Amino acid sequence: MSADIVTLEVSDYIALVTLNRPPVNALDRAMRERIVAVFDEISERSDVRVAVLTANGKVFCSGADLKDRPDATQPGAFHSHNRITRETGNSIRECAKPVIAAVNGAALGAGLGLMASCDIYLASEEAVFGMPEINVGLAGGASMLRTLVGRSLLRRMFYTGLRVTAAEFYRRGIIEACTSSQDLVPEAMKVAKEIASKSPIAMNYAKQAANMVDLVPQRDAYRFEQNITMALSKTEDAKEARQAFLEKRDPVFKGR
Repeated sequence: MSADIVTLEVSDYIALVTLNRPPVNALDRAMRERIVAVFDEISERSDVRVAVLTANGKVFCSGADLKDRPDATQPGAFHSHNRITRETGNSIRECAKPVIAAVNGAALGAGLGLMASCDIYLASEEAVFGMPEINVGLAGGASMLRTLVGRSLLRRMFYTGLRVTAAEFYRRGIIEACTSSQDLVPEAMKVAKEIASKSPIAMNYAKQAANMVDLVPQRDAYRFEQNITMALSKTEDAKEARQAFLEKRDPVFKGR
């Protein structure tokens, strides 16, 4: 597995993950396996508290590499392909640290799925979003679109392959910012820096809670959060946060 196709840089508790498979960062099996490995590593690294996912070039990710389709005549090939396809997004969604998408260009199909797996979305003015599978005789991605857009737009994008601009996503409140290309990563880094300043143990629980509220009824989700609050109240970081507030200083968190 080549580390060059998805690079990882860590500084000041922020991991910068960059898709790097020119010309359009299309996802083949090797790239998917590398993404899974990177985000599994991020989950376990104590020197990382938040990650930013972006890409090199003018395209964020064009989607699945159609030259890397499984052989339907080989038993088990499609199941194996579908498994790593699912886990690509799951590795981001289930990452113990928050992940910020900095979408620098077109995010199509599985590329839009990568963005949807992240926690917070920013995009450059050049970015466009779409699920064009229907145009190549396939159908997939409605479950990803459902986390981003409403019922009507979901179906229009899914049925027609409609591409929507970053400006329109921003107008609809789907992404947090629509910036110039040069401001995109710096803006994402500002958000990342704010997240990195929080208690890492509290942020880990916060990520779990945010994922949980997507899945279960409000009553059960809030009970889950209350249990988290009880657990966090006994940590050193919680005591430090309270003491720093009283002393009017910045807290120094240790993740304990």
